[in-house]
Amino acid sequence: MTPTDRPVPPLLQARGLRFARNDEPVFGPLDFSVDAGEALLVQGDNGAGKTTLLRVLAGLLRADAGEVDIDGERARAARRSRAIAYLGHLPGLKADLSALENLNFLCGLQGRRRGQLPESAMAIVGLSGYEDALARQLSAGQKKRLSLARLWLSPAPLWLLDEPYANLDLAGIELVNRMVQAHLRGGGAALVTTHGAYAAPPVRTRLLVLQRPSLEAAA
Repeated sequence: MTPTDRPVPPLLQARGLRFARNDEPVFGPLDFSVDAGEALLVQGDNGAGKTTLLRVLAGLLRADAGEVDIDGERARAARRSRAIAYLGHLPGLKADLSALENLNFLCGLQGRRRGQLPESAMAIVGLSGYEDALARQLSAGQKKRLSLARLWLSPAPLWLLDEPYANLDLAGIELVNRMVQAHLRGGGAALVTTHGAYAAPPVRTRLLVLQRPSLEAAA
């Protein structure tokens, strides 16, 4: 087999991934993958571990068992930092910096998608005119849009989106869907936790349903 004949590995692959809190199982063991150009929709009841799973994949929590690969290589800390952009429940903004200063600061830390500028990202998410507004002065919906601008500027190919539709109106929901579509067309991938009938981007999607394991099953 020549190098060009080798199968392309998934952008993200998890094998036997498991997490417990205070010796109580939260999820797993899980086996799943997501390829470039597709999204993995993560569903489950409250407490099933959707947010915890994304935090484990992002490297914010340590799994109790299992392996995670990115592009066929073990997902060590440096690799995760380059490959993953995480959008959590909290906006992750510095309250006393302006909206534009926040984006410039984060681009300095994380790099920037080629051909994109913070000002253009703010226009994409509908925040033109708010460049000089302090982050603490923004509404919850505006903070979410600013976080989406940060996400759009990230050069990371893998997006981890924890309920990205929260605090957004219908126009904001459509914005998230367009962003995910564009990211996947460019060869990226996304993991999306959602609830609600509308809450799924119209893209090629796999489904992962989390069910909280019992203590007996984990024993």
